[in-house]
Amino acid sequence: MARAQPQFSCTACGAVHRKWSGRCDACGAWNSIVEEAPLAAGPRAVGKGRSLTLTTLQAEEAPPPRATSGIDEFDRVLGGGLVAASAILVGGDPGIGKSTLLLQAVAAFAGRGLDCLYISGEEAAAQVRLRAQRLGLAGAPVRLAAETNLRDILATLDAERPGLVIIDSIQTMWLDSVESAPGSVAQVRASAHELVSFAKRRGVSVILVGHVTKEGQIAGPRVVEHMVDCVLYFEGERGHQFRILRAVKNRFGPADEIGVFEMTGRGLAEVPNPSALFLSERGEAAAGSVVFAGIEGTRPMLTEIQALVAPSTLTMPRRTVVGLDSGRLSTILAVLEARCGIPFAGLDVFLNVAGGMRVAEPAADLAVAAALLSAREDVAVPPETVVFGEISLSGALRPVAQAENRLKEAQKLGFTAAMLPRGAKLEGETGVALRAFADLTGFVGEVFGAG
Repeated sequence: MARAQPQFSCTACGAVHRKWSGRCDACGAWNSIVEEAPLAAGPRAVGKGRSLTLTTLQAEEAPPPRATSGIDEFDRVLGGGLVAASAILVGGDPGIGKSTLLLQAVAAFAGRGLDCLYISGEEAAAQVRLRAQRLGLAGAPVRLAAETNLRDILATLDAERPGLVIIDSIQTMWLDSVESAPGSVAQVRASAHELVSFAKRRGVSVILVGHVTKEGQIAGPRVVEHMVDCVLYFEGERGHQFRILRAVKNRFGPADEIGVFEMTGRGLAEVPNPSALFLSERGEAAAGSVVFAGIEGTRPMLTEIQALVAPSTLTMPRRTVVGLDSGRLSTILAVLEARCGIPFAGLDVFLNVAGGMRVAEPAADLAVAAALLSAREDVAVPPETVVFGEISLSGALRPVAQAENRLKEAQKLGFTAAMLPRGAKLEGETGVALRAFADLTGFVGEVFGAG
């Protein structure tokens, strides 16, 4: 009978090694490799477990119950409310407002009769009370604790059996059975596993706060994001008052759903109509300014894309992007030069999404190209026009999904015209005059007279 081979893993990055060494080859950390106990394998493990109860796909079960907080933007991102026994991971940059958001959310849930606990590993209970007073939540029936020992936390939760518990943050928790420092890969993985398992066994909803790395990813092993039911990112630019709560994973609702908040002196205020707010400071028609009709989750949203093109004195002209993928900008510039004959060599290009919004969908390609051409040719796009469409490498324009919803949102906000790819699926009248184009060359020639 073969004996199980020992396994070694790095507590800093989680890399698995076949033998011990003083330095991890994956991350370069010293003295971070430890041996993990192997699982029982082979015939000895057979027959010692209990038999599972199997069901069919036709089994009829009631949908999981949900608790709503009354904060519509928060409930929207969760998929309609908090599902019992769910595990949620919330990440975001330092100081972006994660603790403020969750303190407001837990106070709202508690105000609706849900038994809630807030456990902080980063602040004392008195500091959490000070924030609650500043937010006007001092009277909320939320119980507090300041602790990092996970064994004590789980014992408390098992005795209290609350409906919801906030753990702020998972990187500060430590399990005495794991020989590594708090915040290490091994500690984060083990602590998250214990908390998620407890949530499923006892029917307690758990919200974990996670720190992020300088690349914007949640710190620790990616397996934590696989363990939980919902992963939310709290985004925003420090120079703007708007904050975006975005769902990147949700087992109980749509992914890519967003909730929009505004940071005020009394905490975070929800924004029920983000399109109107993002466009509220938009003035008269200006070169380089284009309104993009996008879709975030299930919600149509209009945002302003701004571009500036100026002569460069540098050997390598600058390409500065805020709110968009820089690689996508490079692709659009290459297509404009190769397919339309419009060069950007020797020109600095600056691109920005107004209001601190981040746009990721390919439907923004045509709006980005329009903003770049408008800035380069110094020709303003009509202010009552919205633009959307995907650009292929051949220069063709591809239709995008939910074109009708985009146009209805534009019409609701007073826009009267739209530029979009030919072949978009529209079932009814949208109240917007349409200008459809088959390729980028035709768009450039008709709108800007260039190419």
